[in-house]
Amino acid sequence: MPSVTVERADASVLIVRAKVAPGDELRFLMRSDAHHDSTHADRSMEERHLREAVESDAYILDFGDLFDAMQGKFDPRRGPDRSDLRPEYWEGHYLDRLVDVAAERYAPFADRWVMMSPGNHETSVGKRHEIDLTDRLVRSLKTAGRAPLLHRGTYAGWILVRFHNERDPKKSSTFRIYYHHGYGGGGPVTRGVIQTARMGLYLPDADLVVSGHTHDAWTMPIARARVTDQGKVREDRQTHVRIAGYKGEFLDGEGWAIERGMPPKPRGAAWLTLSYQHGQRCRIETRIDEAT
Repeated sequence: MPSVTVERADASVLIVRAKVAPGDELRFLMRSDAHHDSTHADRSMEERHLREAVESDAYILDFGDLFDAMQGKFDPRRGPDRSDLRPEYWEGHYLDRLVDVAAERYAPFADRWVMMSPGNHETSVGKRHEIDLTDRLVRSLKTAGRAPLLHRGTYAGWILVRFHNERDPKKSSTFRIYYHHGYGGGGPVTRGVIQTARMGLYLPDADLVVSGHTHDAWTMPIARARVTDQGKVREDRQTHVRIAGYKGEFLDGEGWAIERGMPPKPRGAAWLTLSYQHGQRCRIETRIDEAT
């Protein structure tokens, strides 16, 4: 397997470097909206995907709302009793317990984790309680020595996956991922697909645009015409991916989403496989598969 390092190039930019030979692959589990502490989270599906990531030597990218964190004292979404609170949070200080339980839960998978970024649930807690749950979890895992590659991401930012040819170090190829936890309600008809047209305009350098937040699941490739400085016209592709997450409360008949009249949502994540191909021109082949 390729050797991988991760470094921060700017406040919102991470570079994942891999020394590779032609044909080598890097696989990533792209996930968002785990809401793992919610009673409505599909924890068995989440754990199955995390185990598969470890067993297949995949790396993990988390794009926010790993925490649900809605049962805090000043949260207007808080339930009227403990029915929305898992038993492990009944004792002690709620926000401390969120971090402690999460650190224990994710420790077995932490050595494969590249990034954890905050979502709107984490930033909501930060505004009310002046605490960064994402940063605290990252620090806890790294202090325990379990997460050598792990970095705290930003709400939106870039991940540059740079392949370095181990036979010719001067040659490299870069795959550019732009991520944004997400915004808006998704739309009952468009499922947020209309955002691809807007984001494609102001993200011309991105090969892949990933977001979550609305709990929808789709992949939308957009073909583009490009022209080089030498006057050669070529086509490339920018792919947009929306990640569903692991929370679903429709069948329970109660909860925040039910009160807002929201429909059932899919659950799951996405697998990204990048394959380094070396010929007359180095290129990176891409495959995206739904994780269900």
